[in-house]
Amino acid sequence: MIALLRVIAVAIFAVLMFVFGCGYCLLSPRDSKHVFNFGRMFGAMHRVFGITLELRLPKDAYERGQHVYIANHQNSWDMFTISSAVTPHVVTVGKKSLVWLPLFGQLYWLTGNILIDRANSSRAKGTIDQVVQKIKESGLSVWMFPEGTRSRGRGMLPFKTGAFHAAIGSGVNIVPIVCSTTHQKIKMNRWNNGHVIVEMLDPVNVADYDKSDVRGLANVCREKMEQKLAELDIEVEQRNQADGVIN
Repeated sequence: MIALLRVIAVAIFAVLMFVFGCGYCLLSPRDSKHVFNFGRMFGAMHRVFGITLELRLPKDAYERGQHVYIANHQNSWDMFTISSAVTPHVVTVGKKSLVWLPLFGQLYWLTGNILIDRANSSRAKGTIDQVVQKIKESGLSVWMFPEGTRSRGRGMLPFKTGAFHAAIGSGVNIVPIVCSTTHQKIKMNRWNNGHVIVEMLDPVNVADYDKSDVRGLANVCREKMEQKLAELDIEVEQRNQADGVIN
């Protein structure tokens, strides 16, 4: 019964977001402010799924300058958890195929996000060049998932280098964001799904890296994120046990 109510709530939310969200975005199409606003709205849905979300952001998270934000990408729950960490003046970079997802895809494009064709390496490189140009010209930050696809319980996948090319090419630092493990931790028919922690880490300075060491930069960031993920998972497990939530 709980699962059915949640499905209905999500369906209503999706329709409302599409109808009113697309209408709102058409007043100022592809304006970056929409990414922040809708990120917060999607993030607020964690309550519907019985998730206690703890968002750990530095005090200056909304005032700091340009960065390339990178985050771990686990599954569809990311829409309702890690999306809460989106800061103002940020656009995300996603797969071109997202635009064909009913309701969500059209809203994703209208809010000003960047679509990249990963199936075509030459087009993907061209898109990264466009990302670099956008960062330099617009004052915007970008958010990317360096794993390139959902990990779905396989641990943190190897990082692709697009985000790191963009950071080095534009000369802006990288800010890693880590969400504790949600794979098989959230059950639709359980009222209390326990804790999820999303934490923004300290910036990684790209000044010491150039295009020849993109892989080295990717590895450094991945190690930091993997270590933080392990720490968050231990903390979440302890909290859930104390609250009587058994996964």
